[in-house]
Formats: sequence, structure tokens, C-alpha cells
Amino acid sequence: MIPHTADLLPEPIRRYSQRRRERAHRLSRDARRPGADREFLVGLLEDTLAYARQRDYTGPDYFDGMSSRVLRALPAEHKWLNIAVQEGIKRAPVDLRPLFLVEQRQSFKGSALFAMANRTAADLTGDDLYDDEADYLLDWLLEHSSEDRAPGYAGFCGGHRHAMQLLDEYREAEVPNVIPTSYATKALCRDADRDDRYAEAARSAADFLVEDLRYTELDTGARIVYQPEYDGEFYTINGGAIGARLLVDLYDRFGDERHLERATALLDHIATRQTDLGGWTYRDPPSASHLSMDSHHNGFVIESFLRYQEATGEERYADTLDRALSFYRTRLFEPNGAPNFDESSRYPRDIHAATQGVIVFAMAGDTAFSRRILDWVLANLYAGDGQFHYQRRRFYTKRFTLMRWCQAWMAYAISAYLEATAAGGGDDGDREGTATPAGDHTSVPGTPSAGATASGAAPGDGSDAPSERTDDDRADPPEPRSDGGAPGSDAGGSESDGGRGGE
Repeated sequence: MIPHTADLLPEPIRRYSQRRRERAHRLSRDARRPGADREFLVGLLEDTLAYARQRDYTGPDYFDGMSSRVLRALPAEHKWLNIAVQEGIKRAPVDLRPLFLVEQRQSFKGSALFAMANRTAADLTGDDLYDDEADYLLDWLLEHSSEDRAPGYAGFCGGHRHAMQLLDEYREAEVPNVIPTSYATKALCRDADRDDRYAEAARSAADFLVEDLRYTELDTGARIVYQPEYDGEFYTINGGAIGARLLVDLYDRFGDERHLERATALLDHIATRQTDLGGWTYRDPPSASHLSMDSHHNGFVIESFLRYQEATGEERYADTLDRALSFYRTRLFEPNGAPNFDESSRYPRDIHAATQGVIVFAMAGDTAFSRRILDWVLANLYAGDGQFHYQRRRFYTKRFTLMRWCQAWMAYAISAYLEATAAGGGDDGDREGTATPAGDHTSVPGTPSAGATASGAAPGDGSDAPSERTDDDRADPPEPRSDGGAPGSDAGGSESDGGRGGE
């Protein structure tokens, strides 16, 4: 059993905990002021961070069922019992974690996202509380690196903090993979000049990628595996892209040309995997996963190409990006900003898909559409007081909050949007010309209280707002398979490696 995170922290790191708990929300949920949109969004970021800070960044996670005390108290352990409990908790329309006594743990990737969002909040507000929080979270990442907790890895890395039962294996907690490692490295790179330890750890992440993820050159470029245990029989495309972004971040921060060369090779190969529609399947070959061209994983790939262009100033992938962004906007989002599940299914509409869209379109310069997605989230998944719900299904909403999946991603997305619009001195001016289409229930810019109920959904709910397509044009997402692809996933997708593991 892993005790609550706060009980493990030494006094120097816990010195701000009382201040966290005493800090009030910066803006009341009922006092949003139309016409001061940027001020509202800064306040929303502060509220979102306050929700996490007051809980020590610890809470339910997407793939945490194996941490059920009820399950572990049973006299016998069986794979199918583990799967039944794990998947039942993950797929239920209501939160069963309290009933199954699921332990809450601080997320490695969530901590990285919260660190970056706190640093942005410090830059925007001048409040040193957020700098203190970012420092605490970065120190926590160093202390919880898989490199230190499970020696044998070549460099800084991290993974999921809950065990997972898969069809073909039982995976212990802390097994690292490329996705959380990349986001933690990004956070460390941002603050590398504040502490030599951050720079040293970030640099060593490249060794983890090259050695443990087995960077391999190909005729079309290069590839890596998603996590060290994989044998390379399939390629997880978004994992390769996020690995390339890790190298681009290191190149941009430290100037090592080897990182850029390897990132280019990884992206060169991924560019060859782009489909005729403009998106990417989850795996290569596509038959290796039940997922098709789902939303947030395509967002990861596009973000990586955009980051390369941003860091290098090159247009090597201009055609790839043009096709990808067109596909992403027209097939994976509705005109009102609602995220679709994949290229052929609307539902479920997941908060992670929405936040990734906010990030991608902000990076691409389409801040009006980025803000439209934020408006959809506020109308449909916002619960007030900085808290966000998980997912909108066709006939109901999963009205519970996952600390990483909902709060960390939302905080990071808001901060990314605010950074992207800072140069213009505000949020697209007064937002004239960016009005949401008919049917979007966000009636006042950034004002959920004007159009939303206390549960976070607008009257009538904007998730089914009129668009170019009707519900009859799109099928519900397919149910997960009961054979080779299954239990690491659900119909809502995941950051997992295609149903083989949850991240």
C-alpha cells in the first residue's frame, strides 16, 4: 500500500501545504465579468490550479482500478477478477472508486502538466505562490523518476503510478514510457536555468529514449518503442511523435544537434504513415489496435510537428501539417468546438480530446477556434470552482473528476492558450468575429454561469448542437474487443498504448 503523497513529503517540500489549503479561489464562479475575457481566463486557470493544489495534486486517475483496497483484500488473485474490477471502475457511468476504496496517487505526467501551468500562472499574475508550486512539482518529479525508483534505466523517465492487469501480462506500477517522460522533460527544460538538477535530468531523458526505447534507424527515418518491455512488433505512432518532441525540446533548450537529427528522423518516418484522410491510425499496422484515428492521439502527433516547426523555423513538414490540421479540424471537431472521438464516431466527447485541441489550434495560430473549444468545455463539462468533469456520452455525462485527465490537462490547455494570445495583448480582442455557431450554449464569452447549470452542462446541453452532420451520420464508437486488444482501453480511448497499458 502506498500512503497518501502528503505523508511522504519531507518538511522542506511540505512548507507550502498550509498556504495551499488556505488560499481562496481568485474569482467566484458567479462573478465572471463579461468584457474582461482574459482576466476571466486567468482567474479560471487559478481556480483550476486551486482545485488541484488544495488536494495536493492527488486524486482519481483514468487507469487506477488495480489500486482498489477491496480487490487486494481478497484471499485469492485471478487475472479475470482483476480485469473485471479494473475495467468496471474505468467504464462505469458513475464513479465507483469510493465504493472499491481505490487509492489516490499523485500522477507523474499530471505533475509535469501542473508544473508548467503553475509557472505560466506565476508569469501572468506575478504571484510567487505559483513559482513555489512549480518548484515543488519539479522536485517531486525528480524524486519519483523511474530511473531512481527502479534502477536500471539509462536516464530520467516516468510512468503510470498504478499497476495494470492486461490480457497477456500484469504490469507493475512505475514502468516508464515515452509519454509521461516527454512531458516531464518538457517541464524540466522550461526551468533548466533555475536549477542545475533540472537541466541534468532533462538531458538524461535522451539516453532513456535512445537506449531503453531502442531508437532504431530505418530507410524512411527512425522509430522507437513505446515502453521498454515492447518488442517492436507494432509501432505506436503518437508515441514516436511525442518522443520526437522530447528531442526537439532538448535541442531547443540546449542546442545539441544530435537531438534535432534524431527528432527529424522520427518525424520523417511518421510523415510516411499519414493516411489519405490526413490523420494517423493509432498503431502501424492499424490492425494492431482497436483504436482508429482517435482525436487526442492525432493531436499529439500534430503538436509534435508544430513544435518542430516552431523550434527550427523550417517548413520541412508544411504539407504534412496542412493536411493534418484540415483533417483534425473538420473530422475530429464539430464547428461549435465539440471534440469527436475519432474520424467516424462523435461519442464519447472526452475532456482530454478537447484540451488537446485547445493546445494544437493555439500552437497553429487559430486561437479563435482554440477558444471555441474552451467555450464548449465550459458549457458542457465545467462544474464550477475550477473543477471539470470527465466525459460527455450520447445520453449522459460522466460527472466525476480525474485529477490528471481532467484537471491537469485543463490547466495546461488554458495556460497554453493564454501564452499563445499574450503577444496580442489579449484574447483575440473582444472576440468579435469569433462568435460560436448557433446551438453552442456558451452565451457570454467565458461565462459558464450565464449558460450552464450547477452541474456544468448548459440547459439542453451544447454537446448535440447543430452542425454539418447529424447523429445519423456517425456511429457510436465500437465496443472494445474481448480478444487481443482489449482491457487496457475503453470506447473512450486512452493515453494507453492502444489498450495494452494505461497512461
